[in-house]
Amino acid sequence: MKLLGAWDENLMESQTKRSCIIIGGGGYIGRRWAGRLASTKRFDRIVLADLERGDDALPPGAEFVVCDARIPLAAQLPSLDPDWIFNFAAVHREPGHEAHAYFDTNLAGARNAVDYATATGCRNILFTSSIAVYGPTSGPTSETSPLYPVTPYGISKLCAELIQDGWQQAGPGRRLLVCRPGVIYGPGDPGNILRMIRAVKRGYFLFPGRRSLRKSYGYIEGLLDSFEFAIDGGLARLTFNYVERETETLGRLVELIQDHFGRRVPTVSVPLPLLQAVAALVQVATRGRSAVHPVRVRKAAVSTHIVPKMLGELGFDFRYDFDRSLKDWAASSPEDFS
Repeated sequence: MKLLGAWDENLMESQTKRSCIIIGGGGYIGRRWAGRLASTKRFDRIVLADLERGDDALPPGAEFVVCDARIPLAAQLPSLDPDWIFNFAAVHREPGHEAHAYFDTNLAGARNAVDYATATGCRNILFTSSIAVYGPTSGPTSETSPLYPVTPYGISKLCAELIQDGWQQAGPGRRLLVCRPGVIYGPGDPGNILRMIRAVKRGYFLFPGRRSLRKSYGYIEGLLDSFEFAIDGGLARLTFNYVERETETLGRLVELIQDHFGRRVPTVSVPLPLLQAVAALVQVATRGRSAVHPVRVRKAAVSTHIVPKMLGELGFDFRYDFDRSLKDWAASSPEDFS
């Protein structure tokens, strides 16, 4: 009887344990989300799956498995009946890939994620899409705005949404949460915001065209807050934008950076054609190795005014405006600004 009692106890414990898998867990968002999950103890087992592990240490209790999202997942992953699948795997850098690469990874990744969910009986998927599904926008753009993706990345992300929509509608009790984040920044990310911060600290900043351009960015900690909010909200189907609620102009972002570091630096607006010509010369001089690229320069000069309407209507607490995000970033990773 004692052995049977111990067996019953172990069975009950195994039935209450919760697990998740983060497909694309080696990326920036995946690693930060794993850290948040580990700190909040939302799951007993956290598995990160990606082609590369990265250099950062894994969060306590998390494990890593090499996995290619472009091929069926079941044979690549450990024995696991996940309560949640977080599908973050994507080819996203533009430019940097042939057009087919976005479709090869982003569509196959969506198909393989839903096939794995079906095979394991998982009923919950959170997918990171992109504001690129809206295409170029000149005014405020919310979740109810028309979808006109014009790049392979944006088109492939919209198709991936539709694939996972089909999975959610095909079975009872299934949940699908789709987040369309803007450009995400924060500790450990070497992207546009950090480049802008370092340019201001070096004593100059060149505006790509007009200072009045609006730019919608999302701080990583706020993005993770939105994931938790959506999961806890209990809706079976939810699509939401994530950017900070107040979309600032590029000029205002630079002013806030200057205020944060207590210095004023010369800022110059440079015509876009001139910047693109310089970027093309830089590409030639560096044999394509520089991050300064004419396509990126053109994208930097395009206004993005994304509105997180759905989160606002549901009562989400936007904790980070741009100024507060800088303070949080500086407190957690001051070495990024050195």
